[in-house]
Amino acid sequence: MDGKIFYITKEKLQEIKKEYEELLELEHKKDLVLEAPKILESEDLNPEFVSFQEDIGFLRSRIDELRNIIERHELIKSPAKDKQGVVGLGARVKIDVDGQKDEFTIVGTLEANPALGKISNESPVGRALLGHKIGDEIVLSSPMKITYKVKNIKYEIN
Repeated sequence: MDGKIFYITKEKLQEIKKEYEELLELEHKKDLVLEAPKILESEDLNPEFVSFQEDIGFLRSRIDELRNIIERHELIKSPAKDKQGVVGLGARVKIDVDGQKDEFTIVGTLEANPALGKISNESPVGRALLGHKIGDEIVLSSPMKITYKVKNIKYEIN
């Protein structure tokens, strides 16, 4: 993978580490306990062998993905008191969107879930809000012109 930094909360890091350990253990068990099916069944390729190889491939791919995240993560932390008036990662932001009120937390891409009020710092809205203060108005045009006004910023990250 490229040198991308993964911004995550402490809770998400613990989740990822737990899954990583569980998958390593599962891979180890498969290597020790399970015997790979024979590659050939008469003259044809054994479908069980193909399935087994695909399972191992997916498992190893996920393990590599998690290892990369663990090695290249940066924890989202609350900024110093004097910087908490600026939208950053981990900020819970109340905004006014063309007269409608909305609220969400800006997180890294791995934790983004708009249905739960978490948007990515790489999303158009998240990226546009970063660095702004209460009272700032941000205009996004895609495909319609939408104005976002920052009403409140609060950090609840440990």
